[in-house]
Amino acid sequence: MAMNQKSQELQAQGVDVVNLSVGEPDFFTPDHVKEAAKEAVDKNFSFYSPGDGYMDLRKAVVAKFKNENNLDFTPQQVIVSNGAKHSLANVVMSVVDDGDEVIVPAPYWVTYAELVKLAGGVNVVLETTVENDFKITPAQLEAAITPKTKAFMLCSPSNPTGSVYSGGELKAIADILAKYPNIIIIADEIYEHINFVGKHESIAQFENVRDRTVVINGVSKCYAMTGYRIGYIGAPLWIAKACSKLQSQFTSGPSSIAQRAALKALTSDNSFTVDMNKIFQRRRDLVLQGLSEIPALKYNVPQGAFYLFPDVSAYFGKSDGETVIKDCTDMSLYLLAKAYVATVPGDAFGEPKCIRLSYATAEEKLRKAMTQMKEAFAKLK
Repeated sequence: MAMNQKSQELQAQGVDVVNLSVGEPDFFTPDHVKEAAKEAVDKNFSFYSPGDGYMDLRKAVVAKFKNENNLDFTPQQVIVSNGAKHSLANVVMSVVDDGDEVIVPAPYWVTYAELVKLAGGVNVVLETTVENDFKITPAQLEAAITPKTKAFMLCSPSNPTGSVYSGGELKAIADILAKYPNIIIIADEIYEHINFVGKHESIAQFENVRDRTVVINGVSKCYAMTGYRIGYIGAPLWIAKACSKLQSQFTSGPSSIAQRAALKALTSDNSFTVDMNKIFQRRRDLVLQGLSEIPALKYNVPQGAFYLFPDVSAYFGKSDGETVIKDCTDMSLYLLAKAYVATVPGDAFGEPKCIRLSYATAEEKLRKAMTQMKEAFAKLK
Protein backbone atom coordinates (compact mmCIF):
# COMPACT_ATOMS: atom_id res chain seq x y z
CA MET A 1 0.00 0.00 0.00
CA ALA A 2 2.88 2.37 0.83
CA MET A 3 4.55 1.73 -2.53
CA ASN A 4 1.23 2.22 -4.26
CA GLN A 5 0.87 5.59 -2.54
CA LYS A 6 4.38 6.65 -3.62
CA SER A 7 3.51 5.66 -7.17
CA GLN A 8 0.38 7.77 -7.09
CA GLU A 9 2.35 10.74 -5.77
CA LEU A 10 4.78 10.48 -8.69
CA GLN A 11 1.91 10.08 -11.13
CA ALA A 12 0.32 13.23 -9.71
CA GLN A 13 3.57 15.03 -10.60
CA GLY A 14 3.20 13.88 -14.20
CA VAL A 15 5.56 10.89 -14.05
CA ASP A 16 4.37 7.86 -16.03
CA VAL A 17 4.79 5.11 -13.42
CA VAL A 18 4.12 1.46 -14.18
CA ASN A 19 2.59 0.18 -10.97
CA LEU A 20 3.49 -3.45 -10.26
CA SER A 21 2.89 -3.12 -6.53
CA VAL A 22 -0.84 -3.74 -6.28
CA GLY A 23 -2.18 -7.24 -5.77
CA GLU A 24 -5.52 -7.10 -7.51
CA PRO A 25 -6.79 -8.03 -10.98
CA ASP A 26 -7.00 -5.11 -13.39
CA PHE A 27 -10.17 -6.56 -14.92
CA PHE A 28 -13.64 -5.16 -14.35
CA THR A 29 -16.21 -7.18 -12.45
CA PRO A 30 -18.33 -9.22 -14.92
CA ASP A 31 -21.44 -7.45 -16.13
CA HIS A 32 -23.86 -10.09 -14.85
CA VAL A 33 -22.38 -9.69 -11.36
CA LYS A 34 -22.72 -5.91 -11.54
CA GLU A 35 -26.33 -6.32 -12.66
CA ALA A 36 -27.01 -8.47 -9.61
CA ALA A 37 -25.68 -5.69 -7.38
CA LYS A 38 -27.89 -3.13 -9.13
CA GLU A 39 -30.88 -5.42 -8.81
CA ALA A 40 -30.20 -5.81 -5.09
CA VAL A 41 -30.33 -2.03 -4.71
CA ASP A 42 -33.61 -1.88 -6.61
CA LYS A 43 -35.06 -4.71 -4.51
CA ASN A 44 -34.16 -2.84 -1.32
CA PHE A 45 -31.51 -5.12 0.11
CA SER A 46 -30.68 -2.25 2.41
CA PHE A 47 -31.22 -3.83 5.81
CA TYR A 48 -28.92 -5.75 8.11
CA SER A 49 -28.00 -9.12 6.69
CA PRO A 50 -27.68 -12.20 8.93
CA GLY A 51 -24.47 -12.06 10.91
CA ASP A 52 -22.97 -15.08 9.13
CA GLY A 53 -24.16 -14.05 5.67
CA TYR A 54 -27.36 -14.76 3.73
CA MET A 55 -28.34 -18.41 3.83
CA ASP A 56 -28.61 -18.72 0.04
CA LEU A 57 -25.06 -17.39 -0.32
CA ARG A 58 -23.76 -19.79 2.32
CA LYS A 59 -25.47 -22.66 0.49
CA ALA A 60 -23.81 -21.49 -2.72
CA VAL A 61 -20.45 -21.62 -0.94
CA VAL A 62 -21.25 -25.15 0.26
CA ALA A 63 -22.02 -26.13 -3.34
CA LYS A 64 -18.81 -24.50 -4.55
CA PHE A 65 -16.74 -26.46 -2.02
CA LYS A 66 -18.45 -29.71 -3.04
CA ASN A 67 -18.38 -29.21 -6.81
CA GLU A 68 -14.91 -27.74 -7.15
CA ASN A 69 -12.99 -29.20 -4.20
CA ASN A 70 -14.98 -32.30 -3.20
CA LEU A 71 -15.22 -30.92 0.34
CA ASP A 72 -18.31 -31.45 2.47
CA PHE A 73 -19.44 -28.54 4.61
CA THR A 74 -22.85 -27.56 5.96
CA PRO A 75 -24.14 -23.97 5.77
CA GLN A 76 -23.52 -23.74 9.53
CA GLN A 77 -19.82 -24.32 8.86
CA VAL A 78 -19.65 -21.39 6.43
CA ILE A 79 -19.18 -17.81 7.60
CA VAL A 80 -19.28 -14.97 5.04
CA SER A 81 -17.13 -12.00 6.01
CA ASN A 82 -15.90 -8.62 4.79
CA GLY A 83 -13.21 -10.07 2.54
CA ALA A 84 -10.84 -13.01 2.97
CA LYS A 85 -8.60 -10.84 5.17
CA HIS A 86 -11.51 -10.47 7.60
CA SER A 87 -12.07 -14.24 7.42
CA LEU A 88 -8.42 -14.82 8.32
CA ALA A 89 -8.62 -12.36 11.19
CA ASN A 90 -11.72 -14.08 12.57
CA VAL A 91 -10.03 -17.48 12.49
CA VAL A 92 -6.73 -16.35 14.01
CA MET A 93 -8.46 -14.36 16.75
CA SER A 94 -10.72 -17.33 17.50
CA VAL A 95 -8.04 -20.02 17.86
CA VAL A 96 -4.80 -18.27 18.90
CA ASP A 97 -4.24 -17.30 22.54
CA ASP A 98 -1.38 -15.49 24.25
CA GLY A 99 1.86 -17.37 23.78
CA ASP A 100 0.52 -19.84 21.23
CA GLU A 101 2.89 -20.57 18.38
CA VAL A 102 1.77 -20.34 14.76
CA ILE A 103 3.95 -21.85 12.05
CA VAL A 104 4.13 -19.50 9.07
CA PRO A 105 6.17 -20.44 5.97
CA ALA A 106 8.09 -17.53 4.48
CA PRO A 107 7.72 -15.70 2.21
CA TYR A 108 4.26 -14.98 3.60
CA TRP A 109 1.54 -12.46 2.93
CA VAL A 110 2.29 -9.56 5.24
CA THR A 111 -0.97 -9.79 7.18
CA TYR A 112 -0.38 -13.34 8.43
CA ALA A 113 2.39 -12.42 10.84
CA GLU A 114 0.61 -9.27 12.00
CA LEU A 115 -2.63 -11.13 12.76
CA VAL A 116 -0.72 -13.60 14.90
CA LYS A 117 0.84 -10.72 16.82
CA LEU A 118 -2.54 -9.06 17.29
CA ALA A 119 -3.90 -12.29 18.77
CA GLY A 120 -0.97 -12.46 21.20
CA GLY A 121 0.60 -15.40 19.41
CA VAL A 122 4.20 -16.07 18.43
CA ASN A 123 5.23 -16.46 14.79
CA VAL A 124 7.45 -19.44 14.03
CA VAL A 125 8.72 -18.58 10.56
CA LEU A 126 9.99 -21.31 8.24
CA GLU A 127 12.55 -20.04 5.75
CA THR A 128 12.52 -21.21 2.14
CA THR A 129 14.60 -20.39 -0.92
CA VAL A 130 13.99 -19.59 -4.54
CA GLU A 131 15.91 -22.75 -5.45
CA ASN A 132 13.23 -24.96 -3.86
CA ASP A 133 10.36 -22.90 -5.32
CA PHE A 134 9.80 -21.20 -1.94
CA LYS A 135 8.21 -24.35 -0.50
CA ILE A 136 8.74 -25.92 2.90
CA THR A 137 9.59 -29.59 3.39
CA PRO A 138 7.71 -32.00 5.67
CA ALA A 139 10.88 -32.47 7.75
CA GLN A 140 11.24 -28.71 8.15
CA LEU A 141 7.64 -28.48 9.32
CA GLU A 142 7.96 -31.27 11.85
CA ALA A 143 11.15 -29.81 13.29
CA ALA A 144 9.28 -26.55 14.01
CA ILE A 145 6.44 -28.18 15.95
CA THR A 146 6.50 -27.78 19.74
CA PRO A 147 3.95 -28.36 22.51
CA LYS A 148 2.99 -24.69 22.06
CA THR A 149 2.14 -25.00 18.36
CA LYS A 150 -1.51 -24.01 17.87
CA ALA A 151 -1.83 -23.44 14.13
CA PHE A 152 -0.15 -23.80 10.76
CA MET A 153 -0.82 -21.31 7.96
CA LEU A 154 -0.51 -22.23 4.30
CA CYS A 155 -1.17 -20.18 1.17
CA SER A 156 -1.35 -22.02 -2.17
CA PRO A 157 -1.26 -20.56 -4.76
CA SER A 158 1.00 -18.20 -2.86
CA ASN A 159 1.17 -14.48 -2.40
CA PRO A 160 3.96 -13.30 -2.87
CA THR A 161 5.74 -16.13 -4.72
CA GLY A 162 3.10 -17.68 -6.97
CA SER A 163 4.23 -21.12 -5.80
CA VAL A 164 1.64 -23.90 -5.89
CA TYR A 165 1.83 -27.02 -3.75
CA SER A 166 0.99 -30.23 -5.59
CA GLY A 167 -1.40 -32.82 -4.22
CA GLY A 168 1.55 -35.03 -3.29
CA GLU A 169 3.34 -32.22 -1.49
CA LEU A 170 0.20 -31.35 0.45
CA LYS A 171 -0.36 -34.98 1.42
CA ALA A 172 3.17 -35.16 2.82
CA ILE A 173 2.49 -32.04 4.91
CA ALA A 174 -0.90 -33.40 6.02
CA ASP A 175 0.71 -36.68 7.11
CA ILE A 176 3.07 -34.77 9.39
CA LEU A 177 0.30 -32.64 10.88
CA ALA A 178 -1.89 -35.71 11.38
CA LYS A 179 0.51 -36.77 14.15
CA TYR A 180 -0.34 -33.61 16.11
CA PRO A 181 -4.14 -33.49 16.56
CA ASN A 182 -4.16 -30.16 18.40
CA ILE A 183 -2.79 -28.14 15.49
CA ILE A 184 -5.32 -26.15 13.44
CA ILE A 185 -4.56 -25.82 9.71
CA ILE A 186 -5.47 -22.47 8.15
CA ALA A 187 -5.47 -22.83 4.36
CA ASP A 188 -5.65 -19.57 2.41
CA GLU A 189 -6.93 -20.52 -1.05
CA ILE A 190 -8.00 -17.10 -2.32
CA TYR A 191 -5.90 -17.54 -5.50
CA GLU A 192 -7.40 -20.96 -6.23
CA HIS A 193 -8.63 -20.14 -9.73
CA ILE A 194 -5.48 -18.33 -10.85
CA ASN A 195 -3.64 -21.56 -11.37
CA PHE A 196 -1.48 -22.60 -14.31
CA VAL A 197 -1.09 -26.29 -13.45
CA GLY A 198 -4.69 -27.41 -13.84
CA LYS A 199 -6.80 -28.58 -10.91
CA HIS A 200 -6.43 -26.80 -7.60
CA GLU A 201 -5.41 -29.00 -4.68
CA SER A 202 -6.63 -28.27 -1.14
CA ILE A 203 -5.01 -29.68 1.98
CA ALA A 204 -8.55 -30.08 3.34
CA GLN A 205 -9.08 -33.02 0.97
CA PHE A 206 -7.07 -35.36 3.22
CA GLU A 207 -9.16 -37.30 5.72
CA ASN A 208 -6.48 -37.34 8.41
CA VAL A 209 -6.57 -33.53 8.83
CA ARG A 210 -9.97 -32.57 7.41
CA ASP A 211 -11.69 -32.15 10.76
CA ARG A 212 -9.28 -29.37 11.82
CA THR A 213 -8.66 -27.54 8.58
CA VAL A 214 -10.15 -24.12 7.87
CA VAL A 215 -10.38 -23.15 4.21
CA ILE A 216 -10.28 -19.42 3.46
CA ASN A 217 -11.57 -18.17 0.11
CA GLY A 218 -13.58 -15.37 -1.46
CA VAL A 219 -14.65 -13.67 -4.67
CA SER A 220 -12.04 -10.89 -4.84
CA LYS A 221 -9.40 -12.47 -7.08
CA CYS A 222 -11.28 -14.95 -9.24
CA TYR A 223 -14.15 -12.62 -10.14
CA ALA A 224 -12.26 -9.31 -10.04
CA MET A 225 -14.37 -8.15 -7.08
CA THR A 226 -11.72 -6.82 -4.66
CA GLY A 227 -13.79 -3.77 -3.76
CA TYR A 228 -16.90 -5.79 -2.97
CA ARG A 229 -15.16 -7.23 0.14
CA ILE A 230 -16.67 -10.70 0.32
CA GLY A 231 -14.68 -13.59 1.75
CA TYR A 232 -15.75 -16.81 3.39
CA ILE A 233 -14.56 -19.81 5.36
CA GLY A 234 -15.43 -23.48 5.48
CA ALA A 235 -14.46 -24.67 8.94
CA PRO A 236 -15.02 -27.21 11.68
CA LEU A 237 -18.29 -26.26 13.35
CA TRP A 238 -16.70 -25.15 16.63
CA ILE A 239 -14.39 -22.75 14.81
CA ALA A 240 -17.23 -21.47 12.63
CA LYS A 241 -19.29 -20.77 15.74
CA ALA A 242 -16.38 -18.91 17.34
CA CYS A 243 -15.89 -16.81 14.20
CA SER A 244 -19.60 -16.06 14.13
CA LYS A 245 -19.51 -14.75 17.70
CA LEU A 246 -16.46 -12.62 16.99
CA GLN A 247 -17.84 -11.21 13.76
CA SER A 248 -21.16 -10.34 15.41
CA GLN A 249 -19.29 -8.01 17.75
CA PHE A 250 -16.82 -6.53 15.26
CA THR A 251 -18.83 -5.94 12.09
CA SER A 252 -22.07 -7.96 11.95
CA GLY A 253 -22.79 -9.36 8.50
CA PRO A 254 -21.03 -8.05 5.38
CA SER A 255 -22.58 -5.68 2.84
CA SER A 256 -26.01 -6.86 1.72
CA ILE A 257 -25.48 -5.57 -1.83
CA ALA A 258 -22.05 -7.19 -2.18
CA GLN A 259 -23.47 -10.51 -0.95
CA ARG A 260 -26.10 -10.53 -3.69
CA ALA A 261 -23.38 -9.87 -6.25
CA ALA A 262 -21.24 -12.66 -4.78
CA LEU A 263 -24.18 -15.06 -4.99
CA LYS A 264 -24.48 -14.35 -8.71
CA ALA A 265 -20.73 -14.85 -9.18
CA LEU A 266 -20.71 -18.20 -7.39
CA THR A 267 -23.80 -19.54 -9.16
CA SER A 268 -22.79 -18.54 -12.70
CA ASP A 269 -20.46 -20.32 -15.08
CA ASN A 270 -16.71 -19.80 -14.71
CA SER A 271 -15.94 -18.61 -18.23
CA PHE A 272 -14.83 -15.18 -17.02
CA THR A 273 -12.38 -16.75 -14.57
CA VAL A 274 -11.04 -19.22 -17.14
CA ASP A 275 -10.41 -16.45 -19.65
CA MET A 276 -8.75 -14.25 -17.03
CA ASN A 277 -6.51 -17.13 -15.98
CA LYS A 278 -5.25 -17.55 -19.56
CA ILE A 279 -4.41 -13.85 -19.75
CA PHE A 280 -2.51 -13.99 -16.45
CA GLN A 281 -0.45 -16.92 -17.70
CA ARG A 282 0.46 -14.99 -20.84
CA ARG A 283 1.49 -12.02 -18.72
CA ARG A 284 3.56 -14.24 -16.44
CA ASP A 285 5.47 -15.58 -19.43
CA LEU A 286 6.07 -12.05 -20.69
CA VAL A 287 7.55 -10.94 -17.36
CA LEU A 288 9.62 -14.12 -17.05
CA GLN A 289 11.13 -13.35 -20.45
CA GLY A 290 11.95 -9.82 -19.29
CA LEU A 291 13.56 -11.03 -16.07
CA SER A 292 15.66 -13.55 -17.99
CA GLU A 293 17.37 -10.61 -19.72
CA ILE A 294 18.53 -9.09 -16.42
CA PRO A 295 21.82 -10.68 -15.24
CA ALA A 296 22.19 -12.24 -11.79
CA LEU A 297 18.50 -12.27 -10.87
CA LYS A 298 17.21 -15.52 -9.38
CA TYR A 299 13.54 -16.41 -9.61
CA ASN A 300 11.18 -19.36 -9.67
CA VAL A 301 8.55 -20.01 -12.32
CA PRO A 302 5.30 -19.34 -10.45
CA GLN A 303 2.46 -21.76 -11.13
CA GLY A 304 -0.34 -19.54 -9.82
CA ALA A 305 -1.52 -16.17 -8.50
CA PHE A 306 -0.14 -13.11 -10.35
CA TYR A 307 3.20 -12.40 -8.71
CA LEU A 308 6.89 -12.92 -9.32
CA PHE A 309 9.34 -12.73 -6.46
CA PRO A 310 12.88 -12.37 -7.82
CA ASP A 311 15.94 -12.53 -5.58
CA VAL A 312 17.80 -9.25 -6.23
CA SER A 313 20.51 -9.70 -3.59
CA ALA A 314 23.27 -9.97 -6.21
CA TYR A 315 22.86 -6.22 -6.68
CA PHE A 316 23.22 -5.30 -3.01
CA GLY A 317 26.27 -3.07 -2.57
CA LYS A 318 26.14 -1.88 -6.18
CA SER A 319 25.53 1.73 -7.27
CA ASP A 320 24.54 3.71 -10.35
CA GLY A 321 26.86 6.51 -9.20
CA GLU A 322 24.14 8.23 -7.20
CA THR A 323 22.34 5.55 -5.23
CA VAL A 324 23.86 2.63 -3.34
CA ILE A 325 21.60 -0.41 -3.11
CA LYS A 326 21.96 -1.72 0.45
CA ASP A 327 18.83 -3.88 0.65
CA CYS A 328 15.52 -4.74 -0.99
CA THR A 329 13.88 -1.52 0.16
CA ASP A 330 16.62 0.48 -1.54
CA MET A 331 16.06 -1.61 -4.65
CA SER A 332 12.33 -0.91 -4.75
CA LEU A 333 12.91 2.79 -4.18
CA TYR A 334 15.63 2.82 -6.86
CA LEU A 335 13.38 1.13 -9.41
CA LEU A 336 10.63 3.61 -8.63
CA ALA A 337 12.94 6.65 -8.89
CA LYS A 338 15.01 5.54 -11.90
CA ALA A 339 12.88 3.05 -13.83
CA TYR A 340 9.50 4.47 -12.84
CA VAL A 341 8.35 0.99 -11.87
CA ALA A 342 6.67 0.36 -8.53
CA THR A 343 7.44 -2.91 -6.76
CA VAL A 344 7.24 -4.07 -3.13
CA PRO A 345 10.28 -4.84 -0.93
CA GLY A 346 10.48 -8.48 0.04
CA ASP A 347 11.21 -7.87 3.71
CA ALA A 348 7.50 -7.05 4.12
CA PHE A 349 6.89 -10.70 3.21
CA GLY A 350 9.63 -12.13 5.40
CA GLU A 351 12.28 -12.43 2.65
CA PRO A 352 14.71 -9.47 2.52
CA LYS A 353 16.57 -10.71 -0.57
CA CYS A 354 13.60 -10.29 -2.89
CA ILE A 355 11.13 -7.83 -4.35
CA ARG A 356 7.57 -8.57 -5.40
CA LEU A 357 6.23 -7.80 -8.86
CA SER A 358 2.53 -8.05 -9.63
CA TYR A 359 1.75 -8.72 -13.28
CA ALA A 360 -1.92 -7.88 -12.84
CA THR A 361 -1.72 -5.12 -15.42
CA ALA A 362 -1.85 -4.72 -19.20
CA GLU A 363 0.79 -6.37 -21.41
CA GLU A 364 1.99 -3.10 -22.92
CA LYS A 365 2.65 -1.77 -19.42
CA LEU A 366 4.49 -4.94 -18.49
CA ARG A 367 6.71 -4.66 -21.57
CA LYS A 368 7.49 -1.08 -20.70
CA ALA A 369 8.26 -2.03 -17.10
CA MET A 370 10.63 -4.81 -18.14
CA THR A 371 12.48 -2.55 -20.57
CA GLN A 372 12.92 0.22 -18.01
CA MET A 373 13.90 -2.22 -15.25
CA LYS A 374 16.52 -3.83 -17.51
CA GLU A 375 18.03 -0.39 -18.19
CA ALA A 376 18.02 0.53 -14.50
CA PHE A 377 19.66 -2.74 -13.42
CA ALA A 378 22.32 -2.32 -16.10
CA LYS A 379 23.45 0.94 -14.50
CA LEU A 380 24.25 -0.77 -11.19
CA LYS A 381 27.98 -1.55 -11.05
